Amino acid sequence: MPTHRADVASVTAWVDDATTAPSMHNAQPWKFRYVPALDVLHLHMDTARSMPRTDPARRGMHISCGAALFNLRVAVAHAGWSAEVRLLPDPDDPTLLATAVFAERVGYDSVSDLYPAIRRRHSSREPFTDEPVPETLLDGLQGTARAEGAAMYVLGDWQVDAVVDVVREAEQDETLSPAVREEITRWTGSGTGVSDGIPAYAFGPRDHGGRAPVRDFAVGRTDPDRRSADFEQTPCLAVLGTPEDRPRDWLLAGQALERVLLQSTLDGLSTSLNSQALERPDLRWLLRAPHSRSASAYPQMLLRLGYGPAVPPTPRRAVSDVLDVDRGTSP
Repeated sequence: MPTHRADVASVTAWVDDATTAPSMHNAQPWKFRYVPALDVLHLHMDTARSMPRTDPARRGMHISCGAALFNLRVAVAHAGWSAEVRLLPDPDDPTLLATAVFAERVGYDSVSDLYPAIRRRHSSREPFTDEPVPETLLDGLQGTARAEGAAMYVLGDWQVDAVVDVVREAEQDETLSPAVREEITRWTGSGTGVSDGIPAYAFGPRDHGGRAPVRDFAVGRTDPDRRSADFEQTPCLAVLGTPEDRPRDWLLAGQALERVLLQSTLDGLSTSLNSQALERPDLRWLLRAPHSRSASAYPQMLLRLGYGPAVPPTPRRAVSDVLDVDRGTSP
């Protein structure tokens, strides 16, 4: 039994940390509601930020919200509290993804060690070096994914070639689809003063050479000042997957993804994500693990890991825009 309830200021700070999570096109599709009388925090999916062309099943939205949920758990643990989390608590409300009830923590929670990485983790679209990532680090990251009920497998050389080909095909299809390009343009290329989307400064350079599957959000746009660069020839790629493919699994994948990203940051690695091929059902299955019955049978995200330059953060919505404090008691 907790000796006292969490206060609004603490919950607000935890939600602020939660919102540093990555999301598809930095749409930040989450909405929190805190009911102090019940000491419960609700995490909703913000359907106004959905992408019907590229994420029709809202799988990506679930993964993004799962990543935010994991950040919340880290922030709560860092503050000396624990969060009792329930996923999908109301079958009649599919937008309610999770609830969290807080209590003063007894004992040690290892996720608190990840807190220093929350605001240091940024997705990078810059070239990485060809310095190999040590096997010990990759083994540790695979264990990190397993701790959240997912699995991560690192691609071998021949698999990298196949995956790069799949991503290139997805890029070509995306270029030829005006509807998809219009949806992506809505969320990318913004200037200063905005709080969501991927700004032009985060696009990274044009790929002049290399085999890294880095999404180019500038396709179809003219920017004479944008530089080009050679990306790595031997990218370190990994696929994060789950044994099943339901909304609950997507939330678990999001938590596992963020745990891997935070640990990678502490390990000194740069990271980027690519969901292009995963947005196409016919291409997504080409990224499945060699043994389809494994814990990573359903691919959820393609990760690129390596050593690269520091990059600036992308904008975030103010916590006041994503958190409502409800003085009532109804769920």
